[in-house]
Amino acid sequence: MMKTFLSIGSGPGIGIATATLFAREGFRVVLTSRNKHYVSEQVEALQAAGLQAEGRYVDASDINSIDELIHTVESQTGSVDVLHFNSAALHDGSLEAQTVEGFIQDLTVNIGAGFAAVKAVTPGMTERGEGTVLITGGIFATQPNADYLSLSVGKAGVRNLTHGLFDLLKDRNVHIATVTVGTLVAAGSDESHAVARTFWNLHAEPQDRWSAEAQYPAA
Repeated sequence: MMKTFLSIGSGPGIGIATATLFAREGFRVVLTSRNKHYVSEQVEALQAAGLQAEGRYVDASDINSIDELIHTVESQTGSVDVLHFNSAALHDGSLEAQTVEGFIQDLTVNIGAGFAAVKAVTPGMTERGEGTVLITGGIFATQPNADYLSLSVGKAGVRNLTHGLFDLLKDRNVHIATVTVGTLVAAGSDESHAVARTFWNLHAEPQDRWSAEAQYPAA
């Protein structure tokens, strides 16, 4: 049976590059975005290349839609074998410029949606005795920036989510891991493909060498 790779936040940089790599490695990929036209274009491009792909609409600021997405994909494909959480509110936001409401909404996208996705997908993985959860991290997790407060807090949050759950999920034969990205990644760039390969390498690690975090560029 073909395994399923679900991308939450299939943006034009890391998101689509990682999904494309997993598709080339034999996965059925499910792309998601708030932009239905963008998803349709990406699905058509992958299908034209002979790859298995489909698209779904999801809004990471709506926690219920995350849960519904995962259960729908599981019911239609049989499983979510690899989850890639790549959503983030990427705009700047300083102490003076960002409203409290906007900060909280950003944290819902950056952390809350990630937690919701992990919570929804891991029971099925645990039951099957295998699965991978991949989370896109960033250098602001360890080097926060005053002009990108919500993104800095968000990346620290998903990094701690990963490390905090690593041992627990490993005991259930589920590998959770993050790539801490320390450079700007443009659409279609060499960097986007290198980050995708880093995610693949984490997924492909033998269980006795599982790691919670990789860095790109490598430290």
